[in-house]
Amino acid sequence: MTRVLIAGLGNMGLSHALAHHRHPGAEIVGLVNRSGVVDHPELGHYPAFDDFHTALAETRPDLVVVATYSDSHADFAIAAMRAGAHVFVEKPLATTVSDARQVVTVARETRRKLVIGYILRHHPSWQRLIAEARGLGGPYVFRLNLNQQSSGPEWDTHKSLMQTTSPIVDCGVHYVDVMCQITDAAPVRVHGIGLRLSDEIAEDMYNYGQFQVTFSDGSVGWYEAGWGPMMSETAFFVKDIISPNGSVSISDADKGASADVDGHTRVGGILVHRPAGDTLIDMPGEPGHQELCDAEQDFMLRAIAEDIDLTRHMSDAVQSLAICLAADESIRTGCIVTLEETPQ
Repeated sequence: MTRVLIAGLGNMGLSHALAHHRHPGAEIVGLVNRSGVVDHPELGHYPAFDDFHTALAETRPDLVVVATYSDSHADFAIAAMRAGAHVFVEKPLATTVSDARQVVTVARETRRKLVIGYILRHHPSWQRLIAEARGLGGPYVFRLNLNQQSSGPEWDTHKSLMQTTSPIVDCGVHYVDVMCQITDAAPVRVHGIGLRLSDEIAEDMYNYGQFQVTFSDGSVGWYEAGWGPMMSETAFFVKDIISPNGSVSISDADKGASADVDGHTRVGGILVHRPAGDTLIDMPGEPGHQELCDAEQDFMLRAIAEDIDLTRHMSDAVQSLAICLAADESIRTGCIVTLEETPQ
């Protein structure tokens, strides 16, 4: 039985806690949130803490799930691994590339398993999308976006997230990770633009951004993300991968509202276009948000039990973060950013 400590009980942390609560191979030994109180019908009986380091010392877990705000991810992950625990950390891995590399270095030094919360890696439809795109052969054009017309509680959540992370970093790492899995090539340079569209967020933050990235094999990618009540619901979910031999696209237009978290991962159908004709691949019975979190945590537990090699997983996480942070730097400076090759 794996003893699990969960830090952070927001949207993702709560889902990860429920995944371990229901998993036969896991035992929750503590939950950490700012109030130190857990008001949930399934989780309220577990020990609750308002301080991460106290919880880590008192519970001595085998696995720590870090689902706090981004600025604490690296520190909490490193502390957990140095205390002997394996770590699952929500994306982004850190708020700087150097911190992300340090987390990976500590994982290697301590021989602890480190899994980053790239939920699309556990979705069968997205796995099929990546496989179909790779089957076409590159170089590729990636056209990806996820805009969210958020209001009420969803807008409050986005404003909280933007205290530390912009939309193109918070959401972008998922889709840049998809680009990297398809091309395998190293990113070369990034150019971003963005705009602050609300006076409800800090003056040095923007709630709309887009960027272009060029890879060493000639592939090029575009990603766009915007949050807030002003965002358009039109074309808020575009997922196209184009190559000299055809294209692969998510074709299901029934995504619901742009703020619907289940719609962000739902594929429904994959359209594979080749000059000789089109093929529509139906993807019925797709997992919802909680089922994907269940799959993530099951993979985490298997990585520990089966000693799964996570070398590529960790290097991909650093690379996708480096691209998104370069885009953020480009937006803030107005300059194109040249990227260094990510160490393996």
